[in-house]
Formats: sequence, C-alpha cells, structure tokens
Amino acid sequence: MPKPTALAIGAHPDDIEFLMAGTLVLLQRAGYEIHYQTLANGCHGSQEYGPRQLARIRLGEARRAAKVLGAHFHPPFVNDMEIFYDLKLIRRVAAVIREVQPTIVLTHPPVDYMEDHTNTCRVVVSAAFTHAMPNFQSLPPRPTADYDLTIYHCIPHSMRDPLRRLAPPEIFVNITSTQPVKRRALLEHKSQMAWLVASQGMDSFDAKIEADARRLGKRSRRFKLAEGWSRHLHYGFSAREVDPLRAVLGRQCALNRAYQKLLDDGRRAQSRG
Repeated sequence: MPKPTALAIGAHPDDIEFLMAGTLVLLQRAGYEIHYQTLANGCHGSQEYGPRQLARIRLGEARRAAKVLGAHFHPPFVNDMEIFYDLKLIRRVAAVIREVQPTIVLTHPPVDYMEDHTNTCRVVVSAAFTHAMPNFQSLPPRPTADYDLTIYHCIPHSMRDPLRRLAPPEIFVNITSTQPVKRRALLEHKSQMAWLVASQGMDSFDAKIEADARRLGKRSRRFKLAEGWSRHLHYGFSAREVDPLRAVLGRQCALNRAYQKLLDDGRRAQSRG
C-alpha cells in the first residue's frame, strides 16, 4: 500500500491555486505528501508577452507557487489550448500517476467553461484508470501498483456548467485555516494579474478567491471559507467505495445535503429497478 499521497492536476498554472490549493494543504497537514502538476504551460495567457517568454515566466511562477504550498512540482507537457484527449498525453499523465502513486487525485470537473479544463479531467480520469493496468504502457514506462485510488473533482468556474446551470459540489471542505497559504501561492502568478482583469473582468486575485471561498462557505452552512469537491465513481479505481478525503479531514468536511439526497434517490430507484 503506498504512503498517503495527494496529486493535484490542473489545466494551467494558477488553476490549482484558485480551485484546489486549500484542500491540498489541509491534506499535507494531515500527513500526506502532496504533488502539483499542470498539463499546459500557460503560454497564451497574456497580451504583453510572447508565448515562449510567457511559458518561461509561468514555469517559474508555478514552481514558486508549488514551493509555497509545500508540494512536489511536476512540469507541464503542452501549450495552452493544446490539451486534447489523445493517447500520448494519457500515457504521459499515467507515468506521473504511477511514479507518485497517489491515493487521492484532485482535478477539474467533467464539465466546465473551457475545453482545456474538461479535457484535463478526461485525460486524468483515463490515466488514473490505468494505475494498476500493466498491459497499458505509460510514457516513460513506469511500474503499476494495485491499490485504491480516489478522484475528486473541484467545482467548475463560478460553480456553473457551460450552459450556465448551477453545479454545486458534493462535499464542502473548510479552508479557513489554509486560505492565507492559498493566497500566497496564487500571488506568485504575477504575470496573470493583468490578463485576468482584461479577459475575465477580475478585479484582483484576492477579491476573487475570497469571494469564491465565502460563497462556498455560506452554502456549506458550517464554514467561513470553503472549497467544493465531488467524488468520482470508484469502479476501476478502487476495489470498494472509499472516501479518503472525508476520512482524513473529518470535521473539516461537510456533505451537501441536497447533493446527497439526489444520490440517495438514485440508489433507491436503482434498487427498485
């Protein structure tokens, strides 16, 4: 059985900080080794720098952010807008997963406002599915290990799907104590401040992450600041249904009662089936 390890995989530099970092740091405080991976290098997110210069800048920013979080850093594979669901990228992500052997994988949701995010989710899910599949070759080759792996999906941007419908999480995680670390890590991405103001009308990093965390905290009815997660179906990833995030973080997690009711209604309908 591998040691407790959590791997956060985002599409672009700063996605982990915006959506996942508070929970990642909580896991580290609970004894987990934590890892930081983005699939794209962030080379298109600027109106000031060219793609090669920006990729170099953002690589340095991401490394520094991972250091602030206390996470092991893994370099990106492709350019922005080039995250596609293809075999080579699945093999490369599979190699990282086999090397790290995470028991928890944090990544994007199956639906989000842009394809880099949704394709990251698809690639990560497929790569993780092969973690105990010796006949599937990773790139570079890495040995497989048969153990329970659980995937958690963060909330989509603004907690809405691409058709603007509300997409609330299954689990709220209390990040009140880790928000300062999350903020410091996000502020390492200085090259993105002007870009997000221009492209998304964002006033500031501070205002955005504070507003998002407060909104989720209010929805939890328990926490001041929160991140949101939904657990992937366990078939093919673990021998049984497990929920290590809640098991490890305990009272720092709260179930979304409305989401849980939908799950329970579905199970009852299936049993009657």
